Amino acid sequence: MSTVIDRPCAAPATPWRYLLRQAAREFLWFGLKEARCCVFVVTLLVAVFLTPRAGVLGIPRYDLLLLAAIAIQAWMVRAGLETLDELKAICLFHVIGFALEAFKVSASIQSWSYPDFAYTKVFGVPLFAGFMYASIASYIIQAWRVLDLRIRHHPPYWMAATIAILIYLNFFTHHYIGDYRWYLAACALGLYSRTTVIFRPLDRDRRMPLIVSFVLTGFFIWLAENIGTFWGVWRYPSQMGAWSMVHLSKWSSWSLMVVMTFTIVAGLKHIKTRIHIPAD
Repeated sequence: MSTVIDRPCAAPATPWRYLLRQAAREFLWFGLKEARCCVFVVTLLVAVFLTPRAGVLGIPRYDLLLLAAIAIQAWMVRAGLETLDELKAICLFHVIGFALEAFKVSASIQSWSYPDFAYTKVFGVPLFAGFMYASIASYIIQAWRVLDLRIRHHPPYWMAATIAILIYLNFFTHHYIGDYRWYLAACALGLYSRTTVIFRPLDRDRRMPLIVSFVLTGFFIWLAENIGTFWGVWRYPSQMGAWSMVHLSKWSSWSLMVVMTFTIVAGLKHIKTRIHIPAD
């Protein structure tokens, strides 16, 4: 009489071709969703490309870009791509961005300039410029919904808000008391060292350190800034004679700006239920 011994069977190996197909599908969907999140940014860049520097029918370029930005924003709200509550966050960042622009282009600072004439220039800044900053907030807002973002191990809000305020102030004060961006970057790195962002490109959750998303977003903003200066929308002093690439150090500035924007969006969207803050 023989005895049959049941032995656990090894799970069949997943074919590598299936894994590659699945990875390709997930990457494709991630790209499509990222494009969906960049609707405001991309359409505004298209407007920059299509608007002649001399303007159209006597209307200066900066004024046309302002009309285009307002039209894009109104269309997004009307189409349901953004809610009125989300628009509040974008408008707030528009004001914050304009205040920074007015300071940076002032006669005493002259970090960069807008060389063309416009009727809608205030303190040397065309009003459409605030929309370029607001587009960062728009991207984060869209990504939260489209990619189903969830945040784990977010630092206490008062700490996050403090770092965001100091980052913003440093954009002003470094002209007088020194640049402390790397100290602030180190503080932000420590503050968000345990924080992860969970997102869903297709049918399963993926994770990424939140600080990595800050750096990656800052890099793509730096690329967009190179496009804007190449088209002569604004210029740094080093680009007055001939265009040159925006200095790589601006990447760190934009990454810190993303940290500040994330904090504003997180507060104004009332998404605390989707952000995990450890009790300890």
